[in-house]
Amino acid sequence: MGNEGQEPDMLQLDGIYQTLAKFVPLLATIAIIVLILWFADWLLVRRASLTAKSRLPGQVVMMLLSAIALISIVLALPVSESTRSDLLGLLGLVLTGVIALSSTTFVSNAMAGLMLRSEQNFRHGDFIRTGDYFGRVTERGLFHTEIQSEDRDLITLPNLYLASSPVTVVRSSGTIISCNLSLGYDVPHHQVQLLLKEAAVTSELQEPFVQIMSLDDFSISYRVSGYYAEVKHLLTMRSRLHQEVLDGLHRADIEIVSPAFMNQRQFTDGKKFMAAPKQRDPFETVHPSPESLIFDKAEKAEKVRILKDESQNLIEEIQLLKEQLEGLEEPQLSEIKSEIHKRTDRIEKLDNIIQIAKDTPHE
Repeated sequence: MGNEGQEPDMLQLDGIYQTLAKFVPLLATIAIIVLILWFADWLLVRRASLTAKSRLPGQVVMMLLSAIALISIVLALPVSESTRSDLLGLLGLVLTGVIALSSTTFVSNAMAGLMLRSEQNFRHGDFIRTGDYFGRVTERGLFHTEIQSEDRDLITLPNLYLASSPVTVVRSSGTIISCNLSLGYDVPHHQVQLLLKEAAVTSELQEPFVQIMSLDDFSISYRVSGYYAEVKHLLTMRSRLHQEVLDGLHRADIEIVSPAFMNQRQFTDGKKFMAAPKQRDPFETVHPSPESLIFDKAEKAEKVRILKDESQNLIEEIQLLKEQLEGLEEPQLSEIKSEIHKRTDRIEKLDNIIQIAKDTPHE
């Protein structure tokens, strides 16, 4: 009787052991995958020495490893071949759907980036305006373009947005700086035009001109403009033009207030509502322009682009000089070789400077 009672218990234990044995490959596979993914994540993504840019390839590799790990777990499941095939088919269908849905924007941005590169409508360091965004170009990638705003902030714009929206590019050869204001009908327009032109000339703008933009119900709208060649200091020049207009009109005893202006405080007759104009000091210290601080990354990107252009021009010059070597004799042969050597040394120096600039992190 004792032996007969133990036999069902033994059979039950054997069944449990056999069931657990089926899950041993799965558990071993999961343990190995966890170790591999943990080590790969530390090596490719989480190391402190890695920069944000160098982490991107590691993140792509981690995505591929995660997909391989998921397939490995499905293959290790203790199920029949038909069930395993169904699970793999479902997994493949899910991955295909995810890739198909995400690749629409992915491919569109890539195609837009290639289109922008082929058109070459703006370069590193250029001022651009699109929609509500204005700044200088700092980076141009395949999927996005980065600009630095007037607040020194970095704005990332998808290339698809730039390709489908109007983009205003400030020409590097120069632009027009303008200032708008409105004055009452009691101020002679010929006097205003003369003062505004003087303000533009004082601001060091070239070929200034004044336009009467509109005749409103209570005021006349003016715009003073002038050509400015050094676009790097665009913000400073706009501020300076506004300052010179303000000082010039106040020196001429002209109020810049709305004709509908009304104040409840009592003032004596002849009181003018304007600040006293600042007297010019020829020995005043000129403070550096704020653009060097605001657009520091854009300045760096523009300098790198200029160095690359110079290097490419030197390479083309070397090619032309090498074509002239055939059939030459001394001393012309030595002179051309010396010119090639000078340009080669210059290219090496430029490459070193560019590499140092790229390796220097931007804060």
